[in-house]
Amino acid sequence: MAEDWTGAFESRSSDTFADAFAEDVVLEATALRKPISGRDNVALVMGTASKAYESLVFTHEATNGQRSYVEWEAVIAGEPTLYGSTILVRDESGKIVKAIIQHRPLDGVLAFSAKMGELLAGSAIDPDSFHAR
Repeated sequence: MAEDWTGAFESRSSDTFADAFAEDVVLEATALRKPISGRDNVALVMGTASKAYESLVFTHEATNGQRSYVEWEAVIAGEPTLYGSTILVRDESGKIVKAIIQHRPLDGVLAFSAKMGELLAGSAIDPDSFHAR
């Protein structure tokens, strides 16, 4: 059931992420200092994140009702490998209303958060949403 999510990472496209999201989607993540809300904002963040990774491999997936659970491993140049899990919550129409992304280890999370802040500088996303180096 997470094919739209994994496919969006493969295409590395904000538009593809936006297609999977409900208008009022909320993104919560260990790499964020506060949630990001709204289809356009969350699509921008996720499209940017998908381009930041040198590689991303989805390792496991499960679905239970309107929730999907995805485990993954990601590499960003010069940083520790990130390991994580994502919980996707869907509405009755199948659109994602909440994405919860949990990264580890801490050094990798902080580096990724700072990189995202740099990549999204000057965008509609509040710079205080990310860790600063």
